[in-house]
Amino acid sequence: MTVHFIGAGPGAADLITLRGRDLIASCPVCLYAGSLIPVALLAHCGENTRIVNTAPLSLDEIISEIAAAHAAGHDVARLHSGDISVWSAVGEQMRRLRALDIPYDITPGVPSFAAASAALGTELTLPGIAQSVILTRTSGRASAMPERETLENFARTGAVLAIHLSIHVLSDVVAQLVPHYGAQCPVAVVWRASWPDQKIIRGTLASIALEVGEDITRTALILVGESLGAEAFDESRLYAGDYDRRYRPVGTAPRFPEGSQT
Repeated sequence: MTVHFIGAGPGAADLITLRGRDLIASCPVCLYAGSLIPVALLAHCGENTRIVNTAPLSLDEIISEIAAAHAAGHDVARLHSGDISVWSAVGEQMRRLRALDIPYDITPGVPSFAAASAALGTELTLPGIAQSVILTRTSGRASAMPERETLENFARTGAVLAIHLSIHVLSDVVAQLVPHYGAQCPVAVVWRASWPDQKIIRGTLASIALEVGEDITRTALILVGESLGAEAFDESRLYAGDYDRRYRPVGTAPRFPEGSQT
């Protein structure tokens, strides 16, 4: 028996890995975070799968469901939104499972910042503008931020910021970032990235709070950085004609495996 922690992606039902889909189909038990997981994903479950919405459950109750499946020898598909590696509340579940000697593995998923970047039609790291993306958030009821992990400290780097779980304090975010990025720095707010009702709001640090208004209070990502919508950036050397690459040495004709097409 294994508990399969599966990153179920940002919202669109088809933004899930083949491995994740197949694990959902094969597990007799499926626990899913119902507040963020699209119901359409549950269509991958088997006809007799026991499906449990964990949104109203406590950690103890979730572990009890898993322990019961373990006793019965049933694999569990444990679905969390986005990717398991960040803000998934999976760490404490895995710690409990280790204490109970219940095996588990992890299948990554499409993170929300990647879905937001795709929705914006942009690359967040552009040559000569930004080569780093910082995933962060502000303090909330569930988890406080460590003392050194402040927006001001991250902003001093000039990197692109992907600020999660913070749309409800957008005005505070703006106030902390303007001294470092300037009031005209581009900002994009992507609400429910990849969902059918996805909404994109573009602006600057000076305008974004007014443009977003008071209707969007959760499930939105704030992206801040000069690369958003930039056109005046250097081209990467990766594809330059005089760039010596292992697969395309300078001064030689391109080589392709036998039977491949150019």
